[in-house]
Amino acid sequence: MAKRDLQHEIDDDGTAPRLTGRMVLLCLVGFFGVVFGMNGVLIHEALSTFGGVDTDSTYQAGRKFEQDVAEAKAQAARQWHVDAKVTPAPGGAQRIDVVARDAAGRALRGLTLTAAFERPIDRRLDRSVDVAEDQPGQFHGSAEIAAGQWDLVIELSRRGDRLFRSRNRVVLK
Repeated sequence: MAKRDLQHEIDDDGTAPRLTGRMVLLCLVGFFGVVFGMNGVLIHEALSTFGGVDTDSTYQAGRKFEQDVAEAKAQAARQWHVDAKVTPAPGGAQRIDVVARDAAGRALRGLTLTAAFERPIDRRLDRSVDVAEDQPGQFHGSAEIAAGQWDLVIELSRRGDRLFRSRNRVVLK
């Protein structure tokens, strides 16, 4: 049996196979070709599936920080109560109902509401919701939104000035 194994490793001319420079070169080129090829595939997949960063310009966001803090303090001082409810609607859509009241419980009048479902991990999937005001302080809208985790962003404004903003994580099924 040992003779048969030895015969298997011997070339036709009766000598053991030799490792030549050409063979080493082909092995190295083949190995690194596979490594570089797979790196290229992985880089392409990573870049084509990542939707971007949370902030387009961190410099501009930093410059706007003090303004954001002032707006948040002004919003807290108003003590508005804004309640949103998301329910499934026919046809795979999601219905959003929003009730906005002031600190005394009166319906807020003369406001424009915008609502959007933002995907926490991929900005390309964000969906805005067309919202209509049923009566003062009561809004509704619907949009086709896929199941999963979303940030529901609600903004109330008057004549272009944002007076209220909330961001809440919701899980749609």
